[in-house]
Amino acid sequence: MKAIVFKGVGDIRLEDVPEPEIENPTDAIVRLTASAICGTDLHLVRGTMPGMKPGTVLGHEGVGIVEALGEDVRNLEIGERVLIPSTIACGSCSYCRAGYYAQCDGANPNGPEAGTAFYGGPMETGAFGGLQAEKARIPFAHVNLIRIPDEVSDEQALLLSDIMPTGYFGAKLAEIKRGNTVAVFGCGPVGQCAILSAFLLGAGRVIAVDSATDRLGLARGQGAEVVDFNLEDPVAAIKRLTGGIGADRAIDAVECVAKAGTVAIIGVYPQTAEFFPIGMAMMKNLTVKAGNCNHKRYIPRLLEMIRTGAIHPESLVTTFKGMKDAVSAYHAFAKHEPGWVKVELEPQS
Repeated sequence: MKAIVFKGVGDIRLEDVPEPEIENPTDAIVRLTASAICGTDLHLVRGTMPGMKPGTVLGHEGVGIVEALGEDVRNLEIGERVLIPSTIACGSCSYCRAGYYAQCDGANPNGPEAGTAFYGGPMETGAFGGLQAEKARIPFAHVNLIRIPDEVSDEQALLLSDIMPTGYFGAKLAEIKRGNTVAVFGCGPVGQCAILSAFLLGAGRVIAVDSATDRLGLARGQGAEVVDFNLEDPVAAIKRLTGGIGADRAIDAVECVAKAGTVAIIGVYPQTAEFFPIGMAMMKNLTVKAGNCNHKRYIPRLLEMIRTGAIHPESLVTTFKGMKDAVSAYHAFAKHEPGWVKVELEPQS
């Protein structure tokens, strides 16, 4: 089968790889009908997130059709359409049972202390085969596959694999209360979902910071007030726009938060990033929260909101490419070329 394969830093290729097989009774094989390129993939390709093994199939976002099931997968049937949460959970450990699926004790073969397991990642994440492929093996499929209602398209469901739950998770981490002013730093796909989620949770104002004109335009279209950090100091702009107080809540930032505010960090930072203005946070009585999204926890609610038409995040998918064009799509996405917000790959095209 065809897949996008990591060969080394800066080197990815479309190659033929062996088809996945059932290895454990809780596995499933899914034929991918849609996948996507994420900013996290760029970290892996650039080497800013180390530990990638050459030969790893990339990608952690996908939807598809169930082709095979292990004997202990009792809640799915062959032929059903499913979406794949990007983080992998066992469903049985104490963390999964408490809803902290990203900190599952059982999914990562490197052990409970290894951290989040996800598809197409470095060795420390389990080195699971990724979803930018024609087919994929899904471990603990009874937990890590979610049936897609007939009313929801692949395009809509694909956003629930990672970016929409992550944006919603960021808004929840920020403890947004009705009427709050929220600052969102970065208007890429996850940032756009964070803006949408902030308004869903009752934000009175959202101030969005970026430099890409098209991304700022999308943020403005959602009702956010936009700040181009190439044209003005974003901290000074946010303080001016808030009467000198700053934002009540911020996603991925510290300096512009009002005293006793809350900061949510959901951007992917490598473990080599060790510096944080902890003194400033302490002096301002800030609450700082960070982490990987517990996708399985939020997907069912968001899926129902899409099914009923309450939200329409599919407008974020701006570019569609077949697998033969995936490598060039990576380059365009990495350059933030105008109009390239979220890239959908079509493995079966």
